Amino acid sequence: MGSLFITTPIYYVNDVPHVGHAYCTINDDAIARWHRLVGEDVLFSTGTDEHGLKVARTAEAAGKSPQEFVDSISPRFRECWELLDIDYDDFIRTTEPRHAVSVSKFLQMVYDNGFIEKRAYKGFYSVADEEYITADQVDDYNARGRTVIEAEEDNYFFLLSKFEDRLIEWIEANPDLIVPTSKRKEVLGFIKGGLQDFSISRASIDWGIPIPWDPSQVTYVWFDALINYLTVAGFGSDDPRDVERFAKFWPVVNHVMAKDILRFHCIMWPAMLMAAGLTPPARYGITGYLLVGGEKMSKTSLNAIAPAPLVEEFGVDAVRYHFLRDVNFGNDGDFSYEGMLARYNSDLANNLGNLFSRVASVIDKKCGGIGPKPGFDDPAAKRLRTLAQDVFDEAHEAWSNLQPHHALEATFKLVREANAILEETEPWKSEPGPELDALLGNMCETLRIIALLAYPAMPRAMTTLWNRLGLSGNPGMQRLPEDLIWGGYPGSVKVEKGEPLFPRLTASAE
Repeated sequence: MGSLFITTPIYYVNDVPHVGHAYCTINDDAIARWHRLVGEDVLFSTGTDEHGLKVARTAEAAGKSPQEFVDSISPRFRECWELLDIDYDDFIRTTEPRHAVSVSKFLQMVYDNGFIEKRAYKGFYSVADEEYITADQVDDYNARGRTVIEAEEDNYFFLLSKFEDRLIEWIEANPDLIVPTSKRKEVLGFIKGGLQDFSISRASIDWGIPIPWDPSQVTYVWFDALINYLTVAGFGSDDPRDVERFAKFWPVVNHVMAKDILRFHCIMWPAMLMAAGLTPPARYGITGYLLVGGEKMSKTSLNAIAPAPLVEEFGVDAVRYHFLRDVNFGNDGDFSYEGMLARYNSDLANNLGNLFSRVASVIDKKCGGIGPKPGFDDPAAKRLRTLAQDVFDEAHEAWSNLQPHHALEATFKLVREANAILEETEPWKSEPGPELDALLGNMCETLRIIALLAYPAMPRAMTTLWNRLGLSGNPGMQRLPEDLIWGGYPGSVKVEKGEPLFPRLTASAE
């Protein structure tokens, strides 16, 4: 199989992580886990964006130096990702020395190729957004509570306007480049409306990476931040391991991000790469917003929700499952406690958890707790074996097309079918014998396959299910589709019922 580089955006350290950050990161993690399951060599990165005027001002307000401030916030993201079972390969901080080397090399390449020039800048700057804006945008930004300052200084500008035709040609030649297609149309429309050159440096602050040919200025935070993906891939390093890494993972990169940073990633970033003589990314997955009461989750809206209380109440796998299953990738999703509770009880407690509980109980009573081998020619085996192949095909296509909600919807077809067969056959009323053994073996095999297919979404719970079926290791050690072939459950192993996988929950009193 091939190689794949999957990235989250790097998160700005003006505040601690909330479930809006978690939503995008969980999507990336699950997608990365799926691609590992099907045998691809995956590099999955996340990290923190730590430069810029906003960080400098927030640090000053907190009575800290910028470095002290970012050193206190960046670890909170690592802690949050550990809580949510995020299995990243690299966590990049833009204050790392390796990133400064990468940015300097990249800037020099673009400058030497003639796509950066010095100009006088006079205009407006939104501190919260780290974005230059036009005069006619000022009132709108002020109305939204954004701090806008006037700026006048000599800056270095990236000649974005020179890349309109090349960007249009690149996007039109790659119809699957941007998912969903509505965002592809939005990007094309913005480019065709005309692109403006933009400042890539600041002379008025010193919190940033110096411009290599003019250390009196520092790199504009967005230009600096976007280059993190090259840093992770090994760009700028002479270490043979990094050189090999870059050759393997660039440009097979899939950027996954929320729609508010669409223009930076789908217009500025590929133009920057073209200017440096590098190949643009292979794909973009654009998520919607996670809303609370119809509003985007944010610090300024005071509606940000920390992941920890949700994990404490529902468990990490249920939190991951809810965000992957209930929010259609590419669309906005309205988060609610009630919605998470309903999905948990419906899919996880009543369906998947109950399926395992009933199977394990009958095996305990009728088979001495030893799981039998699955059948092949009995009616239940034929139904489940055919469906399992169809579900894999559907799930594989969905994960590959950045549609986790469809992949999980497909996976739970197996859960529902197995439960339906149990209702039809009522094995708890049957006498021990070959027919009952085949049926229970079919159920164990179906649960084994479900554990494999649902592992990217719920790695901890599916590992527990895997082990309770008497299987060693975890589903992530398997490879698809080879290990999905019907008959993989060995039989003659101890099945442990244990506590409920997903105990049914009632609404919190708070």
